[in-house]
Amino acid sequence: MPIKMIATDLDGTLLHTDKTISEYTAAVFRRYREKGTKIVFATARPIRALGILDRLPDKDAAIYHNGAVIEIEHRIHRNIGIDPVTTKRLLLQAVERFGGLQTSVEIDDTLYANFDVSTIWSNTTAVRTDFTDIPGIPSDKIIFCTSDRRIIDEINKMLTDDLYTDIVENLILMVMNKHARKRNAVMEIAEYFGISLADVIVFGDDYNDIEMLRDCGTGVAVANAVDEAKAVADHICGSNDNDGVAKWLEGLEV
Repeated sequence: MPIKMIATDLDGTLLHTDKTISEYTAAVFRRYREKGTKIVFATARPIRALGILDRLPDKDAAIYHNGAVIEIEHRIHRNIGIDPVTTKRLLLQAVERFGGLQTSVEIDDTLYANFDVSTIWSNTTAVRTDFTDIPGIPSDKIIFCTSDRRIIDEINKMLTDDLYTDIVENLILMVMNKHARKRNAVMEIAEYFGISLADVIVFGDDYNDIEMLRDCGTGVAVANAVDEAKAVADHICGSNDNDGVAKWLEGLEV
């Protein structure tokens, strides 16, 4: 099987549960890149969050905020955000309707929040705000810390037609532009490099990886993936804590 591009999710997929990467996994990815395979990280994380990861191999492209920001060859290639008027309306309406709801928003690689974000994301800081004074530029994503179906349903009713929601780790609800999807970003990056989707392998574990696993070349879900991701994948590899992605890729080299 020719592999011209590998696109992998990070949290729950390439990263161990403790957010580390083994030297073994890093070495496998370096070997593939040395052979000319394009390496792409597809994550819900912001740009700044990759810099704190030890042993993260070099990359040819990256997908941040589930596709709201696409970076190719270390340059921002495209931003697909939420307009500032809609951003502020959603934030203020949600906070007013659901008092005490932990809420945050990513704008220009800065996190703005109404709570102490370190209680959820370690090594993360944010600008504390009530969202009345956030910058008047498009946001990358809005984050509501809830898995309450009643609240999720109400937030969905508040969205405009160009937005959608996604649940990550059964903990947070993300609101993004409908065109900001990992699947779309992988396809755009493959086209940029002149690579057919048939020569792409993608790895993932969560709900926001389902479209990518289903529609982008060969989809491989890790053993710890949600059932819905496993159902659409072409293959299942070992778990994230067992270096499943690297072992599966190494198996193709034999």
